[in-house]
Amino acid sequence: MRARTTDGESLVYSTELARAPARRVSGKPVGEGVVRIWLEKKGRNGTPVSIIRGLPNDRDALLALAARLKRACGTGGSAKDGEIIIQGDHREHIAATLASEGLRVKLAGG
Repeated sequence: MRARTTDGESLVYSTELARAPARRVSGKPVGEGVVRIWLEKKGRNGTPVSIIRGLPNDRDALLALAARLKRACGTGGSAKDGEIIIQGDHREHIAATLASEGLRVKLAGG
């Protein structure tokens, strides 16, 4: 079921109790509007990956941004569940790329 809010965003929700709570679908960053870049090695046999969280919920925009970042870093990665995973420690390069696109970026964890 889809309802319109006063600011023009779509509010997606379900009337069933077993489903997840309502969430907003828009091109705005989630949370406080800061994109955080994490470095993780756990569960990956010591191989580092850069994880970008706090991105907009729009799936198509997320996939397009992931493709641009993978091309810019010259490495592989994936995009799912509102986050982008880039293989290797490319936090500085990713931060510079996202900042040039007008996003507020913070290096976090790792």
